[in-house]
Amino acid sequence: MQYAKEIRILFCADTHLGFDEPVRPRIERRRRGTDFFANFQRVLDSARDRRIDLVVHGGDLFFRSRVPASIIDRVYRMLLEFAAHDIPILIVPGNHERSILPSSLFLSHPNIHVFTRPETKVFEFAGTRIAFSGFPCARSEVRQRFGSLISDTGWAEVKASVRFLCLHQSIEGAQVGPLNYTFRRGNDVIPMADLPSAFDAVLAGHIHRRQILKHRRPDGSSMPIVYPGSIERTSFAERFEPKGYFDLGIGRRIAGGRCRLKFDFVQLPVRPMEEIVLGDDIDQHGVRFFLISQLARLDPNSIVCLKCNEGVASEVRGALTSRLLREVCPATMNIQLGTHLFGRRKGSVA
Repeated sequence: MQYAKEIRILFCADTHLGFDEPVRPRIERRRRGTDFFANFQRVLDSARDRRIDLVVHGGDLFFRSRVPASIIDRVYRMLLEFAAHDIPILIVPGNHERSILPSSLFLSHPNIHVFTRPETKVFEFAGTRIAFSGFPCARSEVRQRFGSLISDTGWAEVKASVRFLCLHQSIEGAQVGPLNYTFRRGNDVIPMADLPSAFDAVLAGHIHRRQILKHRRPDGSSMPIVYPGSIERTSFAERFEPKGYFDLGIGRRIAGGRCRLKFDFVQLPVRPMEEIVLGDDIDQHGVRFFLISQLARLDPNSIVCLKCNEGVASEVRGALTSRLLREVCPATMNIQLGTHLFGRRKGSVA
């Protein structure tokens, strides 16, 4: 498929910067936060090196709303250095930022654009006006509020050749998790039927699995709803999911007056996620040897989740101390206890 004067947009989302990146760690060990920063830098470097026309970030730039100042400065300096190459970046605040990015003078750079309210931002590339309408993540009752939020963007009054709707929300039909949970109903789910057909595509963050949904317009054409997914695996529910971003190409007009859109997924490197399961044939004296032998078989950069069968004795579970895990786990790995291993939720320990 050939494109005349193709306009190129890089679309990423859910970078979750600050994940497992403590400012004053009590224990010195490899942290996963480095992986998230490294992949986001790869995204920005790719856009810069290929002279992409625009970068769109679909939300959850940060891992949480209360971010240490050092993390904020680190992230914003990355954005500032990128913006200095005269490539605009457009950001939709997500739910992890509680719908607003931390304030900073860095955000006043003319190439850094943030949806602080429902609005429409227009960019012109190669003589083509492209409108991006959107709003910060609506964290409550978006199903009821969606119509008014869309109207408040003023999209219908803006003249443009191409229109994108930028969101950080769950849309009907999106799937997540190893069991393919599908969003259907609920106050936090936007029905497909409510999406205005005038938009050429929906660019959405929030769902961590890469996917493109199709919404059938009244004229029979399809509107793509694009989720690039997260740039890193945030949990073992994403264990087998590829991570990356989309290159979006905007080409010449086709029948119906719309421009041809092309989406190419670009995969980013991720560390392997592995599970080790303790069977009920392991006793408390054999735990150390079992773990050492199992870990030795894995990629040295693995992220490991330790699980137990229901029949494992309480003495064996009790032997799984943080000290033991740090002693047997190679420094290049991360290891964590599986959810409900001890009857309550557990997190990363080594």
